[in-house]
Amino acid sequence: MYKQTLSKLALAVILAAGTYTAPVALLDGKAYAQEQQEQKTRRVPTLRGKVYEQLARAQALADEDKVSEAIAVLDEVKSKDHSMNSYELAMMYNFYGFIHYNAEQYDKAIQAFEDVVKQQPIPEAFEMSTLFSLAQLHMMQGNYDKTLAFLERWEKLNQGDIPAKNYLLKAQAMYQNKDYTRALGFINEAIALVEKEDKVPEENWFILQRAIYYELKQPEKVKDVLAKLIKHYNDGKYWVQLGGMYGELGQEKKQLAILESAYQQGYITSGSDVFNLAQLYYYHQVPVKGARLMEQAMKEGVLERNLRNLKFLASCWSLAKENDKAVPVMIAAAEMSEDGELDAQLGQMYLNMEKYDQAIAASQKALEKGQLRNPGLSHLVLGMAYFNKKRFNDALNELAKAEKFDAAKRMAQQWSKYVETEKVSHERLQAELSS
Repeated sequence: MYKQTLSKLALAVILAAGTYTAPVALLDGKAYAQEQQEQKTRRVPTLRGKVYEQLARAQALADEDKVSEAIAVLDEVKSKDHSMNSYELAMMYNFYGFIHYNAEQYDKAIQAFEDVVKQQPIPEAFEMSTLFSLAQLHMMQGNYDKTLAFLERWEKLNQGDIPAKNYLLKAQAMYQNKDYTRALGFINEAIALVEKEDKVPEENWFILQRAIYYELKQPEKVKDVLAKLIKHYNDGKYWVQLGGMYGELGQEKKQLAILESAYQQGYITSGSDVFNLAQLYYYHQVPVKGARLMEQAMKEGVLERNLRNLKFLASCWSLAKENDKAVPVMIAAAEMSEDGELDAQLGQMYLNMEKYDQAIAASQKALEKGQLRNPGLSHLVLGMAYFNKKRFNDALNELAKAEKFDAAKRMAQQWSKYVETEKVSHERLQAELSS
């Protein structure tokens, strides 16, 4: 961007054959008219024919990529600088800058263009375009304070309003310099000037504004800029980012609404974004949508069928009370897991489904694998499952083990009393039936 703009603003020197007295650093008709006006207010010496011919020769060599030869011609001109006027010297240094710039010798180009503006008097438009080019070159080289300094010199010469692009360049420089407060003032001014004319600022202007607000830890403002980016430059990444900002602001319902809308428009494509949306469905008590989203993403290969994703999918179906769908997913996840946590959860699910044999098998496997957060709970499940199969002694043994763990102790004691009572009743009944 800088290179293209620099060429337009400062390096496209028009040398009209046979016109030696007119200003030559012309950018376009408007700039030409401005310089003609300057002739009335700023006395500028003329460019003599013999100097012009040498500069034109250097230009021709440069156009043929004969850089060293072009520099040699300029060096020959420079050897006679004592006899040259300010305009001629400025044009000579301008050509040095032009050649060094095209050769990507930016430090030399900067020095040459700085020598241009040291020559006085020169046409004001020529000086202004060179100052702006210097600001851009210093920006490219990371000299952000100098970028600001040359822009301010340009603004002192400017007769009209300061254009938005100046504020933009200042904002870019201050952002790179980590002076975010000043950068914010400049980018806000740039955007306001464009919007005042009922025009839409360029996309990268909003992106810079968003970045500055983010660095200044102003999430509300970041959200507002993202809303503008969606309005003017409808891109999926802005929908996702806006959803993220609503999440950061604690506005989860709006976050879900934005991301769901993004999904419907086909903007939720990455695995991480799909998983994030599924989590939002889960936490907003819409687990079926989360489960279906996860299943579709795994079917399409957007999400892997790994332990994390299978665990979450099983949780979604379980929360939706779709145990028949949750169980096979949980089994697949448990097979991938080295600890017994998922097997313990399976045991609880089977118990709730009144599948006592499966509950016993899953809970035993959980205890065998170990590394359980609450082993007492698996013993408790075993006790309940054995009780429902009328294996009272086995139930009491497991409940006794459960009592050794604080998290399960109270419930295990209550169940032990209940099992004891039921055991006595069952044995009495059996005795009566057999007599």
